[in-house]
Amino acid sequence: MKTLLFSVLALLVSNTLFAQFELSAEVRPRTEVRDGFKTPANEEDKAAFFTEQRTRLNFDYKEDQLNFRVSLQDIRIWGENSQIFKEEDGNTFLSEAYVSYAVSPKSSFKAGRQILSYDNQRFLGGLEWAQQGRRHDALIYQLKDAENATALDIGVAFNSDDDVPEPANVQSPTADFYSVNGNYKNMQFAHYNKQLQNLNLSLLALNAGYQTSETNVDYKQTVGLFAKTTTEGKWQFSGDAYYQMGELNNNEIKAYLIGGNATYTTSLTPLTFGVEYISGKDGDDTSSTIKHFSPDFGTNHAHNGYMDYFFVGPSNGSVGVLDTYLKTKFPIKKSSLQANLHQFFTGSTQLNTIGDELNKAMGTELDLVYGTSLRKDVSINVGYSTLLATDTLLALRNKEESFNQWGWLMITAKPTLFKN
Repeated sequence: MKTLLFSVLALLVSNTLFAQFELSAEVRPRTEVRDGFKTPANEEDKAAFFTEQRTRLNFDYKEDQLNFRVSLQDIRIWGENSQIFKEEDGNTFLSEAYVSYAVSPKSSFKAGRQILSYDNQRFLGGLEWAQQGRRHDALIYQLKDAENATALDIGVAFNSDDDVPEPANVQSPTADFYSVNGNYKNMQFAHYNKQLQNLNLSLLALNAGYQTSETNVDYKQTVGLFAKTTTEGKWQFSGDAYYQMGELNNNEIKAYLIGGNATYTTSLTPLTFGVEYISGKDGDDTSSTIKHFSPDFGTNHAHNGYMDYFFVGPSNGSVGVLDTYLKTKFPIKKSSLQANLHQFFTGSTQLNTIGDELNKAMGTELDLVYGTSLRKDVSINVGYSTLLATDTLLALRNKEESFNQWGWLMITAKPTLFKN
């Protein structure tokens, strides 16, 4: 690795007049105490305490029409290896590895492992809160017109198994079968953004194919709209809407998401009032139609509370959710204190074990995050969240504890090691 690194550096330094090279890093340990995180705890459950660390080494190279990026990543829990070892349990892999080539001043192609992140990351996001993040192996055509303030991305992806050597050369009845659980076999999407005078507007269309049997691939389509005002006044508005259709395991899909918020800037702090409805399926609905919306590739941690009760982990099944919230952020010199309050309701009508309708209220969550910067590339964040679960949420999750909490401390260092 040292030889490779110095060879690359020597080559790039000799090419100073024509290229730009940057070597950067990230070290991000996060210590957590989980006592009812993602789902309510039971009385006999013990709180979890651990530290998980993300380490990255990023290589960025730019020359004329060519952009190249490789990001090496390691994720591990403190203490999972003995102090003296020959084999380790950590996960070291490629976080990003792509090349972008500009065929004209306005258009380019980008191929490789990369982050797909658009708008508020509701449906396509990098999931960078999770130490591992979310990546796609894809080819994207990008068209950017600065004069008309428009941008268009068209992407395609096709996934294959690596369960046999040189799979492209193997011909068999099951050579085309894709078995990676939860991932799409193929995907196509288009994202269009237009900056109007006082409005940022985006349109998204995505088609994903999932292998459901040896011979069948089902396709699910998601179309969406995102809009946000960009005026300088005290009020700002934002909203999004998505609809899902298609078929999965021979079941028709009809599901939707709609949300909006308004932010009022006071002399002390901004106040954001919002609501989001994610469709679900009633407990007495015996049809085979899938009616619960699924934000498949989004950064779900940024929505519906930081304790990740919905669409992360248990994902709330087919219940759906109605989330009403109030968010604010207080500046404190070089620091800040963020406070979010959520009230959750079911996105459908649910029944108890004897067929009576459950109350729609599921719980209340409070999220507090204090952040400060030690220098431009080093920050510290401390968070505490608590969720008070109602009898409805406990019944839906088959859990016992109404009071649940989660605390964490995260240090993030992102130094630039070399820049040419």
